[in-house]
Amino acid sequence: MLRIGLLGAAKITPAAIVAPVNASTEATIVAVAARNVERAHAFAAKHDISRVHDSYAALLADPEIDAVYIPLPNGLHGEWAIRAVHAGKHVLCEKPIAANAGEAEAMARAAGESGRVLMEAFHYRYHPLAQRMADIVASGELGEIRHVRSTMCFPLPLFNDIRYNFSLAGGAMMDAGSYAVHMARLVGGPDPEVVSAAAKLRDANVDRAMEAQLRFKSGAIGTVSVSMWSWKLLNISVRVTGSLGEMRVINPVMPQSWHRLTVKTGQGKRIENLGKRATYLYQLEAFTDACLRGAPVLTSAEDGVRNMAVIDAIYRAAGMPVRQPAGN
Repeated sequence: MLRIGLLGAAKITPAAIVAPVNASTEATIVAVAARNVERAHAFAAKHDISRVHDSYAALLADPEIDAVYIPLPNGLHGEWAIRAVHAGKHVLCEKPIAANAGEAEAMARAAGESGRVLMEAFHYRYHPLAQRMADIVASGELGEIRHVRSTMCFPLPLFNDIRYNFSLAGGAMMDAGSYAVHMARLVGGPDPEVVSAAAKLRDANVDRAMEAQLRFKSGAIGTVSVSMWSWKLLNISVRVTGSLGEMRVINPVMPQSWHRLTVKTGQGKRIENLGKRATYLYQLEAFTDACLRGAPVLTSAEDGVRNMAVIDAIYRAAGMPVRQPAGN
C-alpha cells in the first residue's frame, strides 16, 4: 500500500488524486498540509483524511508517508519536490514540473540521487488515447510527417488567479502551454527547435496567449497555440498532417469527458474512441506501479527537463523572461 501525503489542498486535488485513490486498492491518503491550517482541517474532514500537519515540512518529516502529491503554484514545485525526495518520499508533481529547465535538472538530479520516483502529472499521457496518437504516427500510416499542430486554449478571465502571477512562474505557456508542448513532442519528436514565438500579454511579463513555431529533427514543422484569454476561447486538439493522410484528435487532455480521434488517408476515414475511464485513474496506477514495483515512468523528471527546455526557448523567442522559482 502506497501511503500518500498531500502537500497542499488546491482545487485540482480532489479530482487529480483523492477520487483516484478512493478507487484504488494500492494507495491511500494519510495526511494533508496547507499554508492555511484551517483550510487543511476542512479539506481533511471533507475527504476523510485522518491526519493534518501544520506545515509542509512537518508532512515531509512524517515517517508514515511514502509519497507526496504536489499541487502547489508552479514557482514552488522545485523547492518542495527536492525537499520531498531528500526526505525519502516519492513525488507526483503537477505540471509544469518546474519554473524552468535548470530547476527541472536540479529536481531530476535530486530524484536520481535519492532513488525516488519523481513523476510529472501529465495525466493525459497515461490514457490509451495518448499512446494511440503516438502509435498511429509511428506506424507510418500518415506517411512522412509534415506538420504538427497542438492547441490548448480555454477561457480564464480571472486575472488575479495564480496562473497569471509572474512571481509564482505563471503565464499561459506555463499552464496551457505545458500540455501543448508535451503533446507536440509526443507526436512530432522529443526535442524540437523553437523557430519563433509571439505572445499576447496580460502585463509586461505574463502571457495570456502564445503561439510558437517549431521545427522537428525529422524536418516536420510544428505550431503550438495556447491561450488562457484570447479570441480562441476553447480549443483543445492535436492535428498531424503527413504525406499520406491526417490525424485529428479532439480533447486529448480530458478524454473521459468526450473525445474523438479521426484518421483520413487514401484508404478512407475512420473514427476511434479509446474509452471514458478517467486519465487520473490511469495516472495513479502508473505512479503506484513505479513506486511499489519500479515500473518505468512515461512522464519522468528527465522528460520534464526536455519539456521545460522547449517552454524556456519559446519565452526567449517571444522576447519574454524565462520563469523563475518563487522568491528569485
